[in-house]
Order: sequence, then C-alpha cells, then structure tokens
Amino acid sequence: MATNWRLSAIQLTSAPEPLVNLAAVKQYLQQLPQSAQHLVLLPECFAVFGGGDKLQLAHQAVIGEGAIQQACRQLAIEFGVYLVAGSQPTATANPERFAASCLVYSPAGELLADYQKLHLFDVNVADSTGSYRESATTLPGEKISLCQLPSLKLGLSICYDVRFPGLMQALAAQGMQVLTVPSAFTRPTGAAHWHTLLKARAIENQCFVLAANQTGVHANGRETFGHSLIIDPWGEVLADAGTGPGWISALVDIGQCQQLGQKMPVHQHNRFNSELK
Repeated sequence: MATNWRLSAIQLTSAPEPLVNLAAVKQYLQQLPQSAQHLVLLPECFAVFGGGDKLQLAHQAVIGEGAIQQACRQLAIEFGVYLVAGSQPTATANPERFAASCLVYSPAGELLADYQKLHLFDVNVADSTGSYRESATTLPGEKISLCQLPSLKLGLSICYDVRFPGLMQALAAQGMQVLTVPSAFTRPTGAAHWHTLLKARAIENQCFVLAANQTGVHANGRETFGHSLIIDPWGEVLADAGTGPGWISALVDIGQCQQLGQKMPVHQHNRFNSELK
C-alpha cells in the first residue's frame, strides 16, 4: 500500500459564528492541492471561537449529530480528504460542561475516530486575557485515540496536550506515525514554546507532527500565535504558516518513520511504561 501522503493544515482567525468559520474552511479546502491520500487538519475551536465558553455550550451536540458535525462530514466528502476536525463542543452527561472533541472523517463521510481533550488549560498568561480556566465549562476526556487510516496510524491530541509527552509516548507505543495537534495557542506561550514543543514531540516519537493553530486577534480580544507547522520525524520543519490565516501542505512518505526507527530504535530502548493510567 502506498505510503505517500499529503499533510495539510488550515490556519484560521475563527469568529463566534460557525457559518463564517465553515465558509473560511471551505475556501481554503478549495485552494489545497489534490492528492490521492490527503489528511487535512483544522484548528482547535475552528467553528466557534472568540465568544466565550458559554457560546461553546450553546453549540454543543451529541457525537454524530449537529450542524457543525454535518458540515464537516460534507466537506470531507466534497473534497475527498481525511478531515481531522480540530475541536468542537460535544455533549456530556453534565449540561453545564461540554467536551472538546476532535473528530476524524473519511473521504466517504464516515466518522472514523473521536478524541476528547485530556489536559485542560487552567493557567495564568501575561496577555490581554490573563487567566484561562477551561475546566469551568469543559470536561476532560478519559481515553487516548489512535485512528487507523490506509497505510497510516494517526494519533490525536489537542493544544495543551502537547505539554504532556506521556500521551504521545502512549500513542507511539501503538504505532503512531502522524500526530495531529489542533490548537489555539496564546501569543505569549506560542512565542516561547510552540516550535520547541512540537519539534520535541516529533523527534522523541519519530513521527510526523501536523499542527493547525488559531492566529491573530479574535472577537473577545484573545490573541493566538499562528505558525501552524508540519514537522518530519527528524524534527525538520517542512512548512510554517506564519501569522496570517491560510494553509500549509507537504507531500511526505510515512515510511520515513519506520526507516528512522530501524536506525535509531528509541521505542525499543525506552525502559519506561508509557501506558495511560
């Protein structure tokens, strides 16, 4: 089976209105090169952003239902891509708290995998927002998600997860070859750590990293860093989106992961048990 894939990331300055954001996603999908095996990543909160967490609650839906999910399914079909729909609010048993879910769609519109953000962003940051308390309205996930695509094993994560290498090590232990990191990294934390963290995750897990970030100033004044990235298993940056909305894309050979692992078998040498507890 062919191991050549096109990896693409769409970078947005998402607004509070889903229809506006989904129109932007479609515009960029129309611009992307066509490939037989094409994986496209959207950012965290791609459909609803900049209006506060209560707005996220208003747009939550059960997995498999809702207007945002239906739109993603149709986009995957229309453009013939494997669409990793960054994160969107999905319903939980608690009506006051949603899950931040990453959903993977096939070119036929089939929902292949779902992942709920494990690590929630409860931090103080030296920016115009100052304090972030994601746990106030979001429930953390309880599982890791590895999605099997043709000739590709896809590991799912969301934004703040990238600071917790145990998650990626657990995915790598299951054979992960591409790690997706949909994000809304703040401008200060992005400037300090974004490139370093993503390159480290690629190097230590000998996988490709595909990271789609939000960018610019949003409706609520929040500032995000941009610089969506595609990184190879050696840590080389193949594409960097800079600070404007748009997209990046690269043709890669997933076989590079196995080749590097044979030369430097770090997974076999790892003496720590990285299974998620």
